[in-house]
Amino acid sequence: MSALKEQFKQIKPSNFFFLTLAGIINAVGVTLFLAPEAVNLYDSGFSGTSILLGSLTDNVGLNMSVWLVILNVPFFLFGLKKMGLPFITYSLYTIGVYSLFSYLFQTGFGIVFPDGGSPIAGKDKLLCAIFGGLISGIGSGTTIRFGGAIDGVEVMAVMFSKRMGMTVGTFVMSYNVLFYIVAGVVSKSWEAPLYSVIAYAVGLKAVDFMVDGFDKAKTAFIITDKYDEMASLLSEEFGRGVTKMDAEGYYSKTPKTVLYCVVNRFEVNKLKQIVTSVDPAAFMVINDVTDSLGSSLKFGRRKAVSERRARRSEKMEELKGELKERVLEKKDEEGGGNEDE
Repeated sequence: MSALKEQFKQIKPSNFFFLTLAGIINAVGVTLFLAPEAVNLYDSGFSGTSILLGSLTDNVGLNMSVWLVILNVPFFLFGLKKMGLPFITYSLYTIGVYSLFSYLFQTGFGIVFPDGGSPIAGKDKLLCAIFGGLISGIGSGTTIRFGGAIDGVEVMAVMFSKRMGMTVGTFVMSYNVLFYIVAGVVSKSWEAPLYSVIAYAVGLKAVDFMVDGFDKAKTAFIITDKYDEMASLLSEEFGRGVTKMDAEGYYSKTPKTVLYCVVNRFEVNKLKQIVTSVDPAAFMVINDVTDSLGSSLKFGRRKAVSERRARRSEKMEELKGELKERVLEKKDEEGGGNEDE
């Protein structure tokens, strides 16, 4: 009981504002682009399954929004112990918002679906697939960024993937592939499932964008003989630490020094310029970073760097002033010497 209380304290009320937006955004992408009757495309996971089941059972009052709750809630509650109370709370709240606004967009707000198509993209399935996947991906990514998930398939993957000898990503992909095959068999048409794969691919990229952000970090490994000079310049330029590691060349058996640093995507060109200017023979490898903590990597937030550059500019101005004064004094002295002669 005490453990649940501690977890309850970890829930941030401010997150619910963004989770509300995430649920609404997801509902817009799915109900206004993917789910309209004349388009009949499928989202991924339980969201897509709800679209399919809703189209089959709508005549008995079980539409998509109802199936969203039926499919998702049991898995999230079942995963409470493994996933933690904050995650489950955020997820169930977002799913509730998503389900509510899906219902309102379809029946409550009086939105007109011309000839059963999308109120925005009409019956153009390619446009609906691209923008439906993009918008729903933004909603899903926002949910993940603020501590939850909007699809129970991800929770199911965490709970069962290891038992099946699969990774979480492989489990989710396998579920979606099987779902699209079933959807094609049930609907007796492969056009909608194939367009849905496009929506799924666009949605994945949108999720990555929302989770990782636009200003994605990069790591650089640099092997150089001029490591002290290079480390000093990198630290001065980017305003953060550079790690120096001892290594040994496998074939040459000679000691090497490796520099390790983290920069954002806007700093990569500057990094290359510094490395090549100090040591043209240096070897450098640059990789993507999924996440990072403890360093100011965001574009426009490097206060320390700005302060260093300001101080450096002030010193340069002081040096220029001193040099100018010395030149003037020397001229005065030379002028005075000529008068004495």
